[in-house]
Amino acid sequence: MRYIDEMDLKGKRVLCRFDFNVPLDADLNIVDDMRIRAALPTINYALDENAKVIIMSHLGRPKGKRVERMSLAPVAKRLSRLLGKSVTILNDCVGEEVRRAVAELRPGCTVMLENLRFHPEEEKNDDGFARELAGYTDVYIDDAFGNAHRSHASNVGITKFVKECGAGFLMKKELTYFSKALEKPARPLVAIVGGSKVSGKLEALGNLIKLVNKMIIGGGMAFTFLKAQGFEVGKSLVEDDLLDRAREIMQEAREHGVKFYLPVDCVIAESMEAEAETKIVPVQEINAHWIGLDIGPATITLFTEALNNAKTIVWNGPMGVFEQDAFSRGTFALAHSVANSYALSIVGGGDTDVAIDRAGERDNMSYISTGGGAFLELLEGKKLPAILALEKCSEGRT
Repeated sequence: MRYIDEMDLKGKRVLCRFDFNVPLDADLNIVDDMRIRAALPTINYALDENAKVIIMSHLGRPKGKRVERMSLAPVAKRLSRLLGKSVTILNDCVGEEVRRAVAELRPGCTVMLENLRFHPEEEKNDDGFARELAGYTDVYIDDAFGNAHRSHASNVGITKFVKECGAGFLMKKELTYFSKALEKPARPLVAIVGGSKVSGKLEALGNLIKLVNKMIIGGGMAFTFLKAQGFEVGKSLVEDDLLDRAREIMQEAREHGVKFYLPVDCVIAESMEAEAETKIVPVQEINAHWIGLDIGPATITLFTEALNNAKTIVWNGPMGVFEQDAFSRGTFALAHSVANSYALSIVGGGDTDVAIDRAGERDNMSYISTGGGAFLELLEGKKLPAILALEKCSEGRT
């Protein structure tokens, strides 16, 4: 696979696929522009090479129809401010107006296509739609890691019809850090896996257990493992159909010599209401009518000690319902522990990066991935469709 800095862009039309699926508030103001900022190195490089830069992305889930609230106009406005130059947003991403605007684009200038998902053909990976997009470019650059686990027209189908294709700097950074974490890690390698459900992380757990030296389990999913060990977990979130699989994963950990850490105490409450009474109890003493919603102080100490000698840490999923103050201490304490470690720390998964932000530790992590689903699929040991498409495209043109 080729990267943007290995390609000749001078004076050429360069079509860049980014993931600008940013959160908007009720007034359509951008709440977090991290994904836009992450694209700046690729855009600036292309502009410095005097390329004609055409930008495309999706936003939200408009389900193949035009939904004005999901227009990329706020993104174009923010990007203009960050670049210090005008980024014109077009009224569509295909059609005569787009073809004309691209034809009139001057070197060193930028235009943005409207939301790709306003057309159902995008998510269907339609060849006709992909061919139309490919017609706007001399060089195609995919820098949308957050969408790399999808097989869509703008990141997979298009590679069959472009003259040259490669990956941008964000994609390169994501894959480089992932390789450092799981393909050639400095050891001990520790995985922290949290979040609500085991079912969403089963494949990742099955793959990681063969790679890591230590596995730390927190969040709602920990209660499925605790119940599998015979503990009473009250009304905590449990997937009863996965108890046997949880036992198998713990057995696999023993077989691979992996140290497997589960909570030893937790914060429980009568309900998830903010004003509900809470208690800190050992896992052996969870009330049959209460819910476990965070890890306790003894678990924080245990998990922190497990990280002490780590050289590489991969973290996906919070330790509790961190959105509520009463159940945020475990996640925030672990964020501080990871930040203060001497390890290469790689964080991925939508909720985890929000938690890191709230803990004030964003700048103290080695790398925070921009892709939730894509990051998880890499943890599962899968090849991402967009990466495979770029590799095939590059091989076919060398």
